[in-house]
Amino acid sequence: MQKINVMSNIYIGYHFTIDPVELGSEILIAELGEKAFESFIETETGISAFVQKELWDTNILEDIQILSNPEFKIEYTFEEIEQVNWNEEWEKNFEPIDVDGLCHVRAPFHEPTKALYDIVIEPKMSFGTGHHETTHMMIQHLLEMDVTNMKTLDMGCGTAILAILAEMKGAKPIDAIDIDNWCYLNSIENAERNLCKHITVYEGDARLLKNKNYEIGRAHV
Repeated sequence: MQKINVMSNIYIGYHFTIDPVELGSEILIAELGEKAFESFIETETGISAFVQKELWDTNILEDIQILSNPEFKIEYTFEEIEQVNWNEEWEKNFEPIDVDGLCHVRAPFHEPTKALYDIVIEPKMSFGTGHHETTHMMIQHLLEMDVTNMKTLDMGCGTAILAILAEMKGAKPIDAIDIDNWCYLNSIENAERNLCKHITVYEGDARLLKNKNYEIGRAHV
């Protein structure tokens, strides 16, 4: 999801339902990001994607490969939207989550709770909010582990939510890496937002981690 601090005029909004939702959403966002689409919002069933009308044409989805991939079932509608307040859309669609009463994941505009681990993130266009099943399960797994002083890797870090939780639980040092520039920048912001001192964020692939060893690692697939 991307938060934009402007009021825009006219956009075309596409609303996709995707099955399987998590992997399909990530692939679809990557492909749409190569087009003129500039804002994405996660939903329970897929994503909404937005493009300025002046940059839109009826063939904009013509070469989006995942739409013809038999491994995914994707349906969509689209509409013209005037005067979109992206901040309101972003806030409306990002709900805080609670994982087993121990970990609370929220945006800066949500009230804190008394959870042992209170994580504040602004996901922007990055994935890894804790809403998807894979990330939620990884949070649960981390909560059960003793990672004190363990050298840790968050591969495909997205928002760096897992790296942040690992540091809160005592892991160090921690490397977080993603090939996506939005994820890289967002992970740096989120690590700073949560006052993390032991997370190093990289933009690129596994080649940047050559000759490094970790005691605990998470690969996003």
